[in-house]
Amino acid sequence: METIVWILALIGSFSIMEFMAWFTHKYIMHGVLWSLHKDHHKKDHKSWFERNDTFFIFYAVVSMIFVISWSDYGFILGLPIAIGIFLYGLTYFIVHDIFIHQRFKIFRNIDNKYARGVRRAHKIHHKNINKDGGECFGMLVVPFKYFK
Repeated sequence: METIVWILALIGSFSIMEFMAWFTHKYIMHGVLWSLHKDHHKKDHKSWFERNDTFFIFYAVVSMIFVISWSDYGFILGLPIAIGIFLYGLTYFIVHDIFIHQRFKIFRNIDNKYARGVRRAHKIHHKNINKDGGECFGMLVVPFKYFK
């Protein structure tokens, strides 16, 4: 029974991260911390790294807090929650940074309806280079209108 609860906690935390990614992108990255995110929309530097890359630190800290709560304080769901957050972050990195933005030149030849929809939705979001007015959505859940 404990294994089922762990699996559900992991899947649940992974799923909640899709909402958190949308929420933080719309209200924090395009809000109070736009100064860190704007270089992702309009390149004003020559570096491979962006100020926007610092956002991963927040989620890494949250994940570490759950690991510590599991290991030091006996919170039984701390580890599966931390793993769910980590797996979402890894998935986000692969889809967003590697597949969409091609920061590493792999996954270039993936061409199916879902892949085209994700790329199209992201491209439309990036057409707006300003803080306000950009349509925001999650990484995995993209509106059907983009799947043509």
